[in-house]
Amino acid sequence: MDYPSGLYKDTPMTQSNNSTSKTSIEAKVGAGVLKFETGGLAKFANGAALVTLGESVVLATATAASNPKAGFPDFVPLTVDYRERYYAAGQIPGGFFKREGRSRQKEVLSSRLVDRSLRPLFNEFYNTETQVPIIVLSADTQNDTDVLAINAASCALLLSDIPWEGPVGAVRIGRVNEKFIVNPSKDERVVSDLEMVVSGRKEGIMMVEGGASELPEDLLLEALGAAKTEIDKLCGAQLELQKKVGAPKKTVTPFVFPEGMKAETAALAQEPVKKVLRQFLAKSERDAAIRAVVDKAQKALAEKFPDSAPLIRKLIDDILYDESRRMVLDERVRADGRKLDEVRPIQILLSVLPRTHGSAIFTRGETQALVSTTLGTTRDKQIMDELDGEYKERFLLHYNFPGFSTGEVKPDRGPGRREIGHGALARRALWPLLPPEEDFAYTLRLVSDILASNGSSSMASVCGGSLALFDAGVPLRASCSGIAMGLISGGDRHAILSDIMGLEDHLGDMDFKIAGSRKGITAIQMDIKIDGLSLSIMKEALEQARTGRLHILDLMDSAIRQPRQELSKYAPRMHRIQIPVDKIGALIGPGGKNIRKLCEEYEVEIDVDDDGNVFVCGTDGPKAEAALQIIKYSMADAEVGKIYKGKVVSVLNFGAFVEILPGKEGLLHISQIDNKRVERVEDVLHEGDEVEVKVLEIDNMGKIRLSRKAVLFPGSELTGGDRPNRGSSRPENARRGSFRKP
Repeated sequence: MDYPSGLYKDTPMTQSNNSTSKTSIEAKVGAGVLKFETGGLAKFANGAALVTLGESVVLATATAASNPKAGFPDFVPLTVDYRERYYAAGQIPGGFFKREGRSRQKEVLSSRLVDRSLRPLFNEFYNTETQVPIIVLSADTQNDTDVLAINAASCALLLSDIPWEGPVGAVRIGRVNEKFIVNPSKDERVVSDLEMVVSGRKEGIMMVEGGASELPEDLLLEALGAAKTEIDKLCGAQLELQKKVGAPKKTVTPFVFPEGMKAETAALAQEPVKKVLRQFLAKSERDAAIRAVVDKAQKALAEKFPDSAPLIRKLIDDILYDESRRMVLDERVRADGRKLDEVRPIQILLSVLPRTHGSAIFTRGETQALVSTTLGTTRDKQIMDELDGEYKERFLLHYNFPGFSTGEVKPDRGPGRREIGHGALARRALWPLLPPEEDFAYTLRLVSDILASNGSSSMASVCGGSLALFDAGVPLRASCSGIAMGLISGGDRHAILSDIMGLEDHLGDMDFKIAGSRKGITAIQMDIKIDGLSLSIMKEALEQARTGRLHILDLMDSAIRQPRQELSKYAPRMHRIQIPVDKIGALIGPGGKNIRKLCEEYEVEIDVDDDGNVFVCGTDGPKAEAALQIIKYSMADAEVGKIYKGKVVSVLNFGAFVEILPGKEGLLHISQIDNKRVERVEDVLHEGDEVEVKVLEIDNMGKIRLSRKAVLFPGSELTGGDRPNRGSSRPENARRGSFRKP
């Protein structure tokens, strides 16, 4: 492969204590310099590479078993494990055991990124157990390590003796102020309207994963073009390193079928397979018909080729592969009778579950997703413990793929990598359309249960998720749909398929998922099984996907055009207000006394953030509203001249203290209780009495002086002071000490 020269800086390294030399090479990518290094670390692995960007460092190794497994390879026996060490960011893990445990979601998703980039470049006959562990050794919280992991894994495989047809380069593309940024920092990603990881080789793009804020297709293509330029640099750097220290590659021995088996199997099965494909059967009927062809061929050949049933099945799968692809390329017809750009029939049901806050069943062809929405409070946010810090997540989307959805019998062992990946993709598609938290403070959880699957269940989850959110009354900016595109290629011909079913996913060359609104794309995921995909084919696929996406949105809008105006009666009612930070303590009260009292009295949950945001949530709407009003009332400041209805909280010999606002008390002097002389406060007021008082004065210390007689006899507060009455014979305007004895 020819890559641009003069872009890489070869940096010889000093020898280590064990005399193992190190070699490194650098490539300028975007605004940073990415460094590949090998030698000195993990020397028992078949290949090892250390990749550095900024102060983020990733180590990847590639190790293969000594001998291949026996038999024909059903799949590439590759295992990729990306793991983050907390020490990389100077942290100690949480939890009881204080050590890293099972893979977190970020690690699973990063492992998938690497696996999807590497797997297509193994020979179809490769059958040797291979492991690619990746360890994050240092994380600077600005340069994400998932992209470094793809490059490191590629370099480790390339330098090893493992037969692999790399290299692969990978970058992250962002867009800030309408300019594309290669490998944006964490701060830049916060303000970016695009985040996309792209991997590929000189022949084309291999893998895409990302999201955007309703980005048009033409801008997405520009981003892919910008990524491809940088990918070529990274591939070139790895090849330069391979020339210096790469190990000779082992060869893969093609599997040899018994003599005559291919010809005799084809004679028995080729025409029956053609006939089955042209009957345009449903999935279960087609599978049963193909099984019948397989069973017949295995029985007919059992005597001549004993113990070869799996090989005969493989040969018939190859016939099915070739014939279905030939039918698409030659006749432009698919195995279910659809045109290339035709979307399967769609059925939408809303509010299917009586107690959920929102629900929808989205059926497209033979794929069916039941999606439910649950609205929670701020306390329901999920705490995410990541290397770059802890944060709380308000939007959760969980995807379940039970065995019965494909007619299989298998135990439910919790979500696997596929389930986690599909859920993350659907979440990414809906995230840009959510209302801001300050406008809709609920925690949102979507659960997509796949009830039947014949391809594109993740995109069914996007469509069903959008519908379920609308059904729950969540004010999304727009509805969102998704579609999966396929590719059949042969020679100089190709065909783009809209809304691929399971057979086309299995037998095709591409799985290209695009989700978005009418305005633009919000999520994209692409995997291919060929050497690379050109931008021209991607452009064609994006345009055909846009047409299909809009068609699906039309059907969704006919079912529900906008979010429901009212929340479910079973959903909690949440209110949010902002209070001054210096009043948070007054609201909470000593030891939480005030806030506990409100929660118990009004049966609500109250959460107070450090910035003064107060969230009041309760299942009883009127009680939640009443609690909110009390909080608003308690946060108000007393005003001079205003009349309040307060409660007597204590009685003393010179007056009473009255709580006019929650947590705010004022002194009602005995002289301001009534217009006539009051000998004892207890003659008029008792603790717990409600009394209307007027605020006469608030001094510079915040002390409040009250008057009851000003309410009973307006204007009378101007006479008399805060002192014991001495009888009505005394002139109202007399000053203390103005009378003398004769």
